[in-house]
Amino acid sequence: MRFERKYQISHLSKFAVEQAVRLHPAGFRKIFPNRQVNNIYFDTPDYQTCRHNIEGSNQRKKYRLRWYGQDLQQINNPRFEIKIKHNELGRKEIIAFPDASLKHLKAISKQVDQLTIGPFSTHLLQLSPTLLNTYQRSYFGTSDGKFRITVDWDLQFYPPLHQHSFQQHPFIEKKVILELKYEEVDDYLANKILQYLPFRQTKSSKYVTGILCFK
Repeated sequence: MRFERKYQISHLSKFAVEQAVRLHPAGFRKIFPNRQVNNIYFDTPDYQTCRHNIEGSNQRKKYRLRWYGQDLQQINNPRFEIKIKHNELGRKEIIAFPDASLKHLKAISKQVDQLTIGPFSTHLLQLSPTLLNTYQRSYFGTSDGKFRITVDWDLQFYPPLHQHSFQQHPFIEKKVILELKYEEVDDYLANKILQYLPFRQTKSSKYVTGILCFK
C-alpha cells in the first residue's frame, strides 16, 4: 500500500507549483509527458462512497472508469479502478475495460455491474455513473523512483451524468492539486521530502468536490 499526501493550492499558478517541485532538493524531474485525465465516477444509490469520504471513514472505496486524452466522447483504452483506502494508506484494484462511447452510458453501467476485480464484485452494489471530471496532469519523480509527485490543474466537473447535461455547463475549479505518492516501506524517508514542500497538506477528493458543487 502507499501514502498519498495531498495539497490544495489556491494562491499559486500551476507554473509556480511546478517550479517549487523542480527546486526541491530531492531532485524531482519530469518522468512522463503531461496528459489529460478523464474519470467517470460511480456510486451507490445513497452515495455511500461520497458520504464515507466526507465523514472521514477509516475504510472507504472509490469506483471510477479512467481514460486519457482530449476525447471525452470516445472512451479509448479505459480501465476500471477500485481505489481502497485504509486510514492514510491506499491501493488500487484495476481491470482493463473495453472501449466505449459516452453516448452508451447504460451499456457501460451494465458492464460495470458485472465486474469482478481481485476479491471485489460490483454486482450487489447497484453502482451508477454520478460524475464526469477531467484535468491536466504533470508527473515528477526522484531519481531512485521512491517518490512521485503529480500536479493537477484545469479541473472541470460535469453534472451528474444521469441528467444528460454534462456537456453544457462544467464547473471549473481553479485550484492546483499536488499529490506526493510513495510506498509504505519508504515512509521513514518522507520527512526529508515533506519539509521542503512549501505548501500546507490538506484533505482533497476530486470526487467529493465535484458532487458537492452540484448539490
